[in-house]
Amino acid sequence: MTAPAASAARSALVTGAGGALGRAIALRLGQDGYAVGVVGRAGETLRETGALLDEHGIPNLVIDLDLRDTAAIDGAVAHVERELGPLEAMINNAAIYPATPFLDIPLAEYEDVLRVNQIAYFAGAQAAARRMVPRGRGSIVSIGSITFHGGWEHLVSYVSTKGAAVGLTRSLARELGPTGVRVNAVSPGAFPTKAEEINGDPEAYNRTVIEKQSIKRRGRNEELAAVVSFLVGEDASFVTGQTINVDGGWVME
Repeated sequence: MTAPAASAARSALVTGAGGALGRAIALRLGQDGYAVGVVGRAGETLRETGALLDEHGIPNLVIDLDLRDTAAIDGAVAHVERELGPLEAMINNAAIYPATPFLDIPLAEYEDVLRVNQIAYFAGAQAAARRMVPRGRGSIVSIGSITFHGGWEHLVSYVSTKGAAVGLTRSLARELGPTGVRVNAVSPGAFPTKAEEINGDPEAYNRTVIEKQSIKRRGRNEELAAVVSFLVGEDASFVTGQTINVDGGWVME
């Protein structure tokens, strides 16, 4: 952990920051001037994110937290504020994605996905908003997925929770807008992350992605992070309730 400067005036929190997209988002927000709390399950990848922020001189706090423990999410937000300064950007990014045919999904598996991909998003947004609303500013961004627009077989648990992230975004934007807090979502397309492992043949999957996209190359994680950066920043001060697809033109709706 790099300690924040005494003058540090704002912080951001990124869940699932041990993953490729979460790490890219955390680094970009740090470069934008935020002190960054990185939250996720204990492991080497989360520590690597903290070390990367250290290398760039970005004040940060690494918090080991299984987001299934929703009761601990408020404490994590409070910890970030105590150590890094007022929370101005909350990024709900963590997600799990078991690939199981619908008829074979155990209820326990579906409930597990709900806890991480939906209930934790609600709890994170609520914990952040309770601090942002009294200050009259702040931005909440949830990471959705283009799978919500098209439906993907064997991913019904994941797809339905990503749809819920869009619904959460719209409802909170309507309710929190008068307070000065903005709420948006970003739906990534097929970025190079660990999630690709569920597709089996990487080369065949890569060909399929390129075929479906309008832009004929794979996206870079930094390009997704740049959109998150825009949404939490002042250039998006009149943007709320929106879901932006960052997918190279795969989905156009």
